[in-house]
Amino acid sequence: MKTFDITYRYSSDDGSIRPTPPDSQAALLRLEQGNKSFATLLDHDEEAGGVQQIIPVDLRDLGVLADSAVPKQRPFAAVLGCSDARVPVELIFNEGPNDLFVVRVAGNGLGIEVLGSLKYAVENLGGSLKLIVVLGHSGCGALTTAVDVFLDPREYLPLATKRSLRSILDGALVVVQTSERRLVAAFGSTVVHRPGYRKALIETSVVTNAALAAYSIQEELRANAYTGIEAAYGVYLLESRAIWGPRAGDADGFGLAVAPRDLAAFVDLGDAIVQSRRIESLVNAKE
Repeated sequence: MKTFDITYRYSSDDGSIRPTPPDSQAALLRLEQGNKSFATLLDHDEEAGGVQQIIPVDLRDLGVLADSAVPKQRPFAAVLGCSDARVPVELIFNEGPNDLFVVRVAGNGLGIEVLGSLKYAVENLGGSLKLIVVLGHSGCGALTTAVDVFLDPREYLPLATKRSLRSILDGALVVVQTSERRLVAAFGSTVVHRPGYRKALIETSVVTNAALAAYSIQEELRANAYTGIEAAYGVYLLESRAIWGPRAGDADGFGLAVAPRDLAAFVDLGDAIVQSRRIESLVNAKE
């Protein structure tokens, strides 16, 4: 039986603490490397004492040291993730306390409160914050519900009187409709009759939703002349623990992807998503 230890380790040696990434590219690379380490944790051969993953922690970030002041926020990235309990953001990126500013909401949608939280991070943590990531995940319940309502509008009626749920659903339906059009354009009108169509539509909607949110955040940053902070997106795959980030020119790419720069690039991304091996395999699935 394999054993795995994920350890948060403090050392009195300041040199053991990871420095804050100096720019958005370095921040993105650190998150990708952290996720790769987590995703491949189960791939290691069993060793004496089991497999161990170490996450360096500065205890000053927890206010543990007797002579330390109230910890000051210094996250290098903000992550907008889904509230799904199977997606523990810090863990899957191999990060510790005070490394990430995390906002979680069903379907990782951009509501008023979410935008306000991210704006707070940008305006108050600009000294350390370098990156904003929108992280979707495979099998997202919010997008699955939106797809089922899209495929059978009668499913909308039980939700129509639930204002809070409807607000999440209505935004997701726009993404689902766009994803449906992309799939039909790529595979023909008969794609809707294939056994794997529903799941393909869900996963296309998940990544499109994340990319759209990242694009919208990027536009917000530009409109407010915020510099030095970039937006990116990705989809955490529950089955492999890796992050899938399709992009124009690399539809099968893994890791986080930088948000499309303009509407034309977003259109190209839509083509890349439906042409990816992941979506194609779902479309062609027999059940």
